[in-house]
Amino acid sequence: MFTKLKKVDLGMLIILLAFMVVSTLLVHSATYGNPDYASYDVKTVIFYGLGFFVALTATLFDYRLFLKAWMFLYGIGIVLLIVVYFTAEEINGAKSWFELPGGLQFQPAEMVKIILIITVAYLMGRRQGDTLRVGQDLLVVAFFSFIPFALVMIQPDLGNAIIYLVIVLGMLWIGNVKYTHVLLGLAITIGGLMLFILMFNTYNKEIHDYLQEHEKTHWYERINGFINPETASDKEVYQAQKAKIAIGSGGLTGDGYMQGESKNRKFIPYPYSDAIFVVIGEEFGFQGAAVVLMLYFLLIYRMIIIAFQCYDLKGSFIIIGIVSMYVFQVFQNIGMMIGLMPITGITLPFISYGGTSLLLNMLCIGLVFSVKAHQEKYEMAT
Repeated sequence: MFTKLKKVDLGMLIILLAFMVVSTLLVHSATYGNPDYASYDVKTVIFYGLGFFVALTATLFDYRLFLKAWMFLYGIGIVLLIVVYFTAEEINGAKSWFELPGGLQFQPAEMVKIILIITVAYLMGRRQGDTLRVGQDLLVVAFFSFIPFALVMIQPDLGNAIIYLVIVLGMLWIGNVKYTHVLLGLAITIGGLMLFILMFNTYNKEIHDYLQEHEKTHWYERINGFINPETASDKEVYQAQKAKIAIGSGGLTGDGYMQGESKNRKFIPYPYSDAIFVVIGEEFGFQGAAVVLMLYFLLIYRMIIIAFQCYDLKGSFIIIGIVSMYVFQVFQNIGMMIGLMPITGITLPFISYGGTSLLLNMLCIGLVFSVKAHQEKYEMAT
């Protein structure tokens, strides 16, 4: 047991400890003086403690056991997505969360990210590095990816649904796909986006009226505010505009810790969670944002190094899937706060407040540690 724990990447642990400090300070600042969110900073420390335990425990398990149980895990994930849709109460326009004792919430879509990574890693790993075939490989991966994607879309949870696509595309990118297939996929993706925007603008009023009749305008407002900011209502662009103003007010060095309670930020929903980058930008400015981005760069760099050192392709696929997930989540979360991406409910990994999200992110780190810890055993077996 201790031999495996000695193989844990020390650099990644130090980076995660830095994230814990940053997250706790930011959550404290974002919730200070608000009795509704009292002790969220303390809970962040507790969740991090549990998260480190989860990560180190996952290190002890051979990651290939998860790969062998991929079908069982996949089935559990699909069942949870179906159950949450039919039983959960609607929160912020989506039926995505189970209510747990103690006021906690569990979002199955978060867990399915890990399950999808394991599933795709197994399916692609069967080729042992050979070129992926259309019928036997790509279509199979597409089938197993489409089911959770569709179930999450109908919740609706556009943010996590897009993350599923990014995970699969990132893994396929290193899975020895023919360039012709890559170009075809890019053409279909770009064409699909252009067709969506065209249809959305052409039938904008009809879409709005239909969704308003069924009280489902939540995602329409976010998408319309991004695609048509000039003609969108104040409600549709309110959060994005306030976020940009608050971040811009921080300038190069920021207003200082606990000094960022501007008239803009205090009207932004969830500054301790989805919009926590606003706190970074306003209180620590460009310099603080650059430090946070450097921490993400170092974490991802260490994971990519471990992926390159793997003897087992399936282990490399798992790590690349996790890397793809983190890269997109960081880009999406920051991008939506500065107007580059539409507003979604995607949190900033390791920084935003959220027990379920943090624990599952730490489980992903544990999988990376497990891949590294069990490579020597794999080399001896082969």
